[in-house]
Amino acid sequence: MPRLSEVIAALENLWPAERAESWDAVGTVVGDPDQEVTRILFAVDPVQEIVDEAVALGADLLVTHHPLYLRGTTTVAASTFKGRVVHTLIRNDIALHVAHTNADTADPGVSDALAGALDLRVVRPLVPDPSDPEGRRGLGRVCELDHPLTVRDLAARAAERLPATAQGIRVAGDPDALVRTVAVSGGSGDSLFGHVRAAGVDAFLTADLRHHPVSEFVADRARGPLALLDAAHWATEWPWCELAAAQLDEISDRHGWGLRVHVSKTVTDPWTAHAASAGPSPVTALPGSASRAPSDSDTSGAPN
Repeated sequence: MPRLSEVIAALENLWPAERAESWDAVGTVVGDPDQEVTRILFAVDPVQEIVDEAVALGADLLVTHHPLYLRGTTTVAASTFKGRVVHTLIRNDIALHVAHTNADTADPGVSDALAGALDLRVVRPLVPDPSDPEGRRGLGRVCELDHPLTVRDLAARAAERLPATAQGIRVAGDPDALVRTVAVSGGSGDSLFGHVRAAGVDAFLTADLRHHPVSEFVADRARGPLALLDAAHWATEWPWCELAAAQLDEISDRHGWGLRVHVSKTVTDPWTAHAASAGPSPVTALPGSASRAPSDSDTSGAPN
């Protein structure tokens, strides 16, 4: 069986820590480099439910996308929820390794996995990494559809293909507009609106879209209509876990390690319920079109 240091070296080769953003906290959080590793669990969040799952599975290593301590800490006391995570990991000889923004910009990375889940053909990075001479790494992806879909149908595909969450998929824009090109970015994406406009795509699928940036973006009619699809943050990043697990499986086979690699299907999205609007229907104004009342078939606000 390989030692933890050997497995971590393989993970660092996939997602080098130096490619993480300066504010990020990636790499190994807990673990003895000399311990043997036989079973690995991939997940999005290093929360207690996932750690308990790793314990029940008999995992030696937990790999998560989100950091445990992003902004530092002054305590790992078990009376705090993050401290309890650390204590549980150490008590059960489970290492924790984080690949966050270094996995976002990797080739393939988080947005490639998101595009793959939606059957989108990746064309190029949305925000290329200037240090990549091949132009394949970077944040987000610009994609093409094999056949045009309406915004409504693209949202329905996303609701069907991504893991189910209480939020489902929200839409800003004309649900009947045709989509041929799509930009995607796993995780929070409204800081990328300028790059999305410059890419000339018909739609942008991401997560954590806020009211004011979206309102200003869709109101900018002079620069053309563009639909926004807002999925749950966790759901847009979970497909990466399957991609990462497959990458490590391939490495394990190549080295003859015999690792048993698993992907957690535990939903750690913090939103747990969704109540569809049932009050009086106000008039909905679509950019560039006459005002109308929303119909029952509208995708915006539809549960997953």
